[in-house]
Amino acid sequence: MPGSAPVSYLGPWPKDVGIIALELYFPSQYVDQTELEEFDGVPTGKYTVGLGQARMGFCSDREDINSLCLTVVQRLMEKNALSYNSIGRLEVGTETIIDKSKSVKTALMQLFENSGNTDVEGIDTTNACYGGTAALFNAVNWVESSSWDGRYALVVAGDIAVYATGSARPTGGAGAVAILIGPNAPLAFERGLRGTHMQHAYDFYKPDMVSEYPVVDGKLSIQCYLSALDRCYSVYRNKIHAQWQREGSDKSFSLEDFGFLVFHSPYCKLVQKSLARLMLNDFLNHPSPNTETGPFTGLEAFRDVQPEDTYFDRDVEKAFMKASTDMFERKTKASLLISNQNGNMYTPSVYGCLASLIAQHTPSQMAGQRIGVFSYGSGFAATLYSLRVTQDHIPGSSLDKLVLSLSDLKTRLDSRKKVSPALFSENMKLREDTHHLANYVPQGSVEDLFPGTWYLTRVDDKHRREYARRPLDDDLPAESERVRSSSATEHIPSPVKKMPRMPAATAGSERAVSN
Repeated sequence: MPGSAPVSYLGPWPKDVGIIALELYFPSQYVDQTELEEFDGVPTGKYTVGLGQARMGFCSDREDINSLCLTVVQRLMEKNALSYNSIGRLEVGTETIIDKSKSVKTALMQLFENSGNTDVEGIDTTNACYGGTAALFNAVNWVESSSWDGRYALVVAGDIAVYATGSARPTGGAGAVAILIGPNAPLAFERGLRGTHMQHAYDFYKPDMVSEYPVVDGKLSIQCYLSALDRCYSVYRNKIHAQWQREGSDKSFSLEDFGFLVFHSPYCKLVQKSLARLMLNDFLNHPSPNTETGPFTGLEAFRDVQPEDTYFDRDVEKAFMKASTDMFERKTKASLLISNQNGNMYTPSVYGCLASLIAQHTPSQMAGQRIGVFSYGSGFAATLYSLRVTQDHIPGSSLDKLVLSLSDLKTRLDSRKKVSPALFSENMKLREDTHHLANYVPQGSVEDLFPGTWYLTRVDDKHRREYARRPLDDDLPAESERVRSSSATEHIPSPVKKMPRMPAATAGSERAVSN
C-alpha cells in the first residue's frame, strides 16, 4: 500500500504524515439546475450563473448518513486492497444527525467485524461543515503523537444537504469522502502551518431536532465566511513568514506561493469571490504594490479600503474578481468539478474540491506543489492550512496511484441519472414526511443506485436501521450482505469479503453560505 514503511523503523517522528488515499461517493441521481430554474419560476441564470451551479445530486429515502459512509469506506478499502486490521483510528465528521447518541462511527464498525478488529480509536465530530476537517486534524495529530500504534487512520466526512422550498434549496447536495492518513504520504501536511479562526455567530444552524432543514441568515453567513477567510489567511501568512525567517529568509508570502488553492464550496461563485478576496488581502498587505503593471494594475483606488467594510462592496468585488481571473483559472477552477456537478456536500465539500483538483492534473503537474486548503463551518469555525505534494511522480509512485484512483470522477459524474425537478421535489417532500419515522420501509428504487452502494432497507419500531449493499455484480444477491444497527447481543452477518492483508503504516512508513 502506498505510504507503508518497514516495520523495523521506529523513529521518534513519522515522516510526511498526510493523505495516502482518497475516495469520494456521490448519489447516482441529479437534478439539472437550468431545469430547476424554470420549475421554480426564477429568472434564467439565477442558479447557473448567479450561483455557478450546473447540477445537484440528491438522495432518495433509500440513503442516509450511515449508508453514505458505509459505501465510501468500503469502496476505499476494496480499491486499495486494505485489511481492516490495518486501521487504528476511524473518525467521522458530519452534521447529518439521525441519532443524538449513537455515532455514525459505531455503525461503520460493522464493516470491521470479519477482521475481528475492534481496537479502533475515534468517534464523530460535529460543527457544521468543519467537522470533517476537525476529524482530519485529529487523525494527523494521532499519527504524530505518542498514542500512535503504527496503523493507518481513516477519516470519513459525509452529509446530506437539503433545504426547505425556497432560495436556498438549489445550494444543496450530498456525498461522502474517505481519507486514509499515514506517513510517507504523497500529500503531506505542512507542520505548524495552520491559520484558524473561531467565533460565535448564528449564521447557519439546526435547532429543530425533528427536521433536516437548517435556519439560515444568508447575509450574515457570507460575512462570517469572508471574515474567517481574512483572519485565517492573515494568521497563516504570519506563521509561514516566521518559519521562513527562522530558516534565514525574509521573503514575504503571497498567493503565488500556493501552487493550487481549494475552498469549502457552498456554491461555485462564492469560491471565485473568495480567491478575489485573498488577492485583496495581498494588495492591502503589500507595502508598495505596482498598480501600473501586473496583477494589481488599475487598483490604486482601493488602496485605503478597510477589509471589514468591503464584504458587500460590489466595486471591490468586481475589481478583484477581474484582477484574479488568471489566478483563478490556474490555481482553483479545476477544483470545482464536483461542486459544480453535484452541489454542496457540507463536510466533504472542500475534500471533493481537492479530489477534483487531483483528478484533473497529471502527477507531474502536481509534484512539488503547495496546496492551500480553506475549510469553513458555520457557527463558526475555519482553518486555512497547506499540503505539500511529494516530488516523486514516477509511474507506480504513491502520487501516481492517488491520481489514478481519482481519474474516473468525470466518468462517474456522467453516468448518473437525470431526474426531473418535479420528481426531485417529490423526493424532498418524501424525506420531509418520513424523516425519523419508526416502522418505515423506504420507497426509493434500489436499481437506480450505483453498484456497491449501501442502502437503507427498513427502520424498525425502535428506530433501529437495517442496511444492505447493492452488489458490485448484479447477478449476486444483496440479501447476504445485510447489516443492522442493532444491539451487541445480536449476531450481524458480516458484509465484508476477506481482503488481502497489507502491512500497517508503521512509523516512517446575500446567499447562504450553506454552512
